Amino acid sequence: MLKNKGHSSKKDNLAVNAVALQDHILRDLQLRNLSVADHSKTQVQKKENKSLKRDTKAIIDTGLKKTMQCPKLEDSEKEYVLDPKPPPLTLAQKLGLIGPPPPQLSSDEWEKVKQRSLLQGDSVQPCPICKEEFELRPQVLLSCSHVFHRACLQAFEKFTNKKTCPLCRKNQYQTRVIHDGARLFRIKCVTRIQAYWRGYVVRKWYRNLRETVPPTDAKLRKKFFEKKFTEISHRILCSHNTNIEELFAEIDRCLAINRSVLQQFEEKYGHEMTEEEWEKIQVQNETSACLEDPRLGAHDAYFSLSHFLL
Repeated sequence: MLKNKGHSSKKDNLAVNAVALQDHILRDLQLRNLSVADHSKTQVQKKENKSLKRDTKAIIDTGLKKTMQCPKLEDSEKEYVLDPKPPPLTLAQKLGLIGPPPPQLSSDEWEKVKQRSLLQGDSVQPCPICKEEFELRPQVLLSCSHVFHRACLQAFEKFTNKKTCPLCRKNQYQTRVIHDGARLFRIKCVTRIQAYWRGYVVRKWYRNLRETVPPTDAKLRKKFFEKKFTEISHRILCSHNTNIEELFAEIDRCLAINRSVLQQFEEKYGHEMTEEEWEKIQVQNETSACLEDPRLGAHDAYFSLSHFLL
């Protein structure tokens, strides 16, 4: 009888252990235990469905304006843990067949994990899953100090149906949202913008220097002053009115006026002087010479001739 009881108790223990291990494996493979999955949505939806069934009341519109409460904006740089509260121990863990899950990491432990990740340079390198830069997309840090895109880790967990690190294969890791990749990307963008701006300022200063300071080389100095001379002459030409049509029209008008004056002069005084006119001029010259100094006779003759012509 004692042998039968001992044999039956062993069989019972084996059956309990098998059931406990099977239950633990099933719970371990459930997708709802994944870290990136949103556990709050399923729980909130269940609670909302129950509350809607229980508390169904008619809504009366009173016509009064209701003050809309603006949603609180979360801090974009705030870090938080994605893992929910640890699930209760399974039967296999209670029996000691499988070790209990690791406890939740404290803030100090997370700081150590983050420092180890920074020393490895995980946020500087691209995401190991998609091989793209982190930029401003959500980023998660695992308790094993590896860093991934949140969307990439979520897709990996759904694909593998397990909660294992894609790099070190650690099971039941904990996740924390960080923003190191976004911060480094902003610093990189600011540095690039500053480099472009400084390069533009230096290039502008150098061009101004080359335009104002002549070089020391003889050939380059000659070219420099030739260029300056052409620029100055071009500015002078541009500052004056150089309308060729108006210039030619002005020349034609001046020539026409000169021609008309000469033609009138020829019509009035174009004939040859007679002997009587020359005698009158001579008489006038002699009379003036008698009254004044005889040395001025030639001058008076010229004056009388010009007066006569006019």
